[in-house]
Amino acid sequence: MAFDVNHIREQFPILKREVSGNPLVYLDNAATTQKPQAVIDAIVEFYTQCNSNVHRGAHQLSDEATRRYEEAREVVAAFINAPAKEEVIWTSGTTEGINIVAKGMAQQLQAGDEVLVTEMEHHANLVTWQQACKLSGATLKVVPIHDTGELNEQAFTELLSERTRILSMPHVSNALGTINPIQSLTAQAKAKGALVLIDGAQGVAHGDVDVQAIGCDFYAFSGHKLFGPTGIGVLWGRKEVLENWPVWLTGGEMIETVTYQDATWGALPNRLEAGTPNIAGAIGMAAAIKWFQALDVDAVKAHEQALLDYALELAKDIPGMRIVGNAPKKIGILSFVIEGAHPADIGFLLDRQGVAIRTGDHCAQPLMKRLGVPGTARASFSIYNTFEDVEALFKGLKKASMMLA
Repeated sequence: MAFDVNHIREQFPILKREVSGNPLVYLDNAATTQKPQAVIDAIVEFYTQCNSNVHRGAHQLSDEATRRYEEAREVVAAFINAPAKEEVIWTSGTTEGINIVAKGMAQQLQAGDEVLVTEMEHHANLVTWQQACKLSGATLKVVPIHDTGELNEQAFTELLSERTRILSMPHVSNALGTINPIQSLTAQAKAKGALVLIDGAQGVAHGDVDVQAIGCDFYAFSGHKLFGPTGIGVLWGRKEVLENWPVWLTGGEMIETVTYQDATWGALPNRLEAGTPNIAGAIGMAAAIKWFQALDVDAVKAHEQALLDYALELAKDIPGMRIVGNAPKKIGILSFVIEGAHPADIGFLLDRQGVAIRTGDHCAQPLMKRLGVPGTARASFSIYNTFEDVEALFKGLKKASMMLA
């Protein structure tokens, strides 16, 4: 199937706008992706046609809202090849999903136990486990990376032991774009009896995610990085694990029985979904997944790789520019520094030319310290970006470099 980027761009209304008098060149996709009209329409249609709370409503609007909400759960389950839809837990995003696992794990860990993370963690998957270890007395172990941004697999093997209770790591680094070999690392961790949580925030929008093939116990991701709305995400977990997992929040929806003295929890997925959910978000996320699944995934991957390859070629012509993170397997993230130019200044000058990137530590301060930089400028590509977008980025960088020299 031919990949028609112009046809895809036409489905994203925001890409038609201008910034500072220039056509928008949106290259901040690792932070959040833009939304196609199909997703916008699904959210508007919910609010204008069947807005109501879900479950137990004794009227037609509630029945319709409940049906769409639960159908969205089925869409997600099929998308990640989950064995059962009850394993799909709605969250506010990847961060909440990680917290559900970490807070529950903190109640099971004890002194002598170990938690394994990596040097490339987003703060959501580092600070959360730091706190779990402080509460439980467990020890946090950090798997180092090579200078290229690849995980040191030999060090991983050496750090993994019978004391490892859980491995929690990113599918893809948000700061570097490195794709981790999660299937093989998961198999090694499972062989030691450890649980495995994959932070899928950056991995889910760049190809097939099959939780059964990965072999992990948990996989967390966000809708807004998958062309869906903000404020909605998913924690997938194996049913036999989730059925006995300590509850995260208590309140309505998640209970089975309540007295003034005690309460019991309901069955999955309700037991981990307290309170009124983000119904429109779930429906919008399902619409995003359906839209994404209609594309040729191999063509999408090839297009994003071509954009990255072109950017790496053009980078050779920018004096003093250094790419941070050169793993052989990576998604379309170009993290870089330019000698004598602060990343924040680069971002500001690019914005004045209509080019949107991200600057700073990308919620990965320890990783930046490991790499010897205070932060980077980061351009991240998605399916609606073009070679012209890449050219606009480097035209802007040349101008910024001259102004900052």
